[in-house]
Amino acid sequence: MNDEQLLRYSRHLLLDEIDIVGQERLLSSHVLIIGAGGLGSACAPYLAAAGIGRITLIDHDHVELTNLQRQIMHQDNSIGMSKVASGKHFLKSLNPSCQVQALEKRLDEPLLKELLGDVDVVVDCTDNFSTRHLINRVCVTHGKVLVSGAALRFDGQVSVFDFSDPNSPCYACVFPPDPNYVETNCASMGVFAPLVGIIGTIQAAQTLQVIIGFGEPLIGRLLIWNARTTQIDEIKLARHHACPVCGPGTH
Repeated sequence: MNDEQLLRYSRHLLLDEIDIVGQERLLSSHVLIIGAGGLGSACAPYLAAAGIGRITLIDHDHVELTNLQRQIMHQDNSIGMSKVASGKHFLKSLNPSCQVQALEKRLDEPLLKELLGDVDVVVDCTDNFSTRHLINRVCVTHGKVLVSGAALRFDGQVSVFDFSDPNSPCYACVFPPDPNYVETNCASMGVFAPLVGIIGTIQAAQTLQVIIGFGEPLIGRLLIWNARTTQIDEIKLARHHACPVCGPGTH
């Protein structure tokens, strides 16, 4: 690290769990963030500010006035812009040394496989069930750590799936694929503005923990936040040996 970085990240360096070694891991890391809406708007800025070296941000959507209630990477003058272009501008203003790749594309399996290469952690900040299952399936196949979050109305959840751990469940172990599932999202159900901030920043914290390698990330655990009661619950998760994605003989 140079002198400017030593000063910029000095409050991290004071933490024994991070120190110079941990900060250098962040600076050399690459995180893929899928979704530049509410969750991505909270997660990505903290990762950029904390010193993640490279962030790839992917989203096909454009900024609308209805987004501004909660998607804090975007402002009034961002309306009509692609969310990834708006997000990149915001992240570079926070930390110019962070390399940000902005991809205005709709995610599909070939694109995700192409992107994974040297990615250290994949952060799922999407808002629909089918895309979450796609991300999970490809991460299982390629052995990438997945930090998954969701927020709707007043309820949010976060978990970490680490496929280098043979005991770690995958997303499909917890939420089995269902071809008849009816999608619900904040456009039809609503979402409490700070909820996406809470869940997104927890996703950022989990990502930093995984890369640096300290503490106990939410592997095998699902954290649930209820914004009505300000209550946090935790559910222990186990790998489902009949899982159609990570069970024996599936890959």
